[in-house]
Amino acid sequence: MGKKLESITPQLQEFIEHQNIFFVGTAAAEGNVNVSPKGTDSFRVINKNKIVWLNLTGSGNETAAHLIKNNRMTIMFCAFEGKPIILRLYGVAKIFHIRDQEFSKYINLFPENTGSRQIIEMQVDLVQTSCGFAVPFMDFKEERTTLNDWSKKQGEEKIKEYWKNKNTKSIDGFETRILGN
Repeated sequence: MGKKLESITPQLQEFIEHQNIFFVGTAAAEGNVNVSPKGTDSFRVINKNKIVWLNLTGSGNETAAHLIKNNRMTIMFCAFEGKPIILRLYGVAKIFHIRDQEFSKYINLFPENTGSRQIIEMQVDLVQTSCGFAVPFMDFKEERTTLNDWSKKQGEEKIKEYWKNKNTKSIDGFETRILGN
């Protein structure tokens, strides 16, 4: 059954490395709670209490807006194959944009992607596992390439224009600082 841990164990890191999807939860003090599914090769365990993930250009930018207002974040993985387990990582996060030195520090951990928008670094304060007995079995077929194909077709300049038009504010009107302070 469920356990609370202070850090990511080697076994849990191995579990994380084999997952094809994870979910990110954030919220400001007011407005909507956001839960986003994330895929592709975009998650790295840096050490037992620090992770980073690459946030790709998308139709919204809720995570960035929420982290400016409230730096708490939850990440969830669940096993759709193999042994049933749900893994949650709780902690506080920082968001790094292309202009930030930390972005340059981490970007080479990930495959090149024209849509690379931000890197999120999270200090993990609590790790929780639970049974996952009710999570259905689902077979992984393949990654969708639609987002990466779209980003590549747009190119860097059109991506930055898209950020200006679609990613500067959250659905609640909160600033994302994608174009600067």
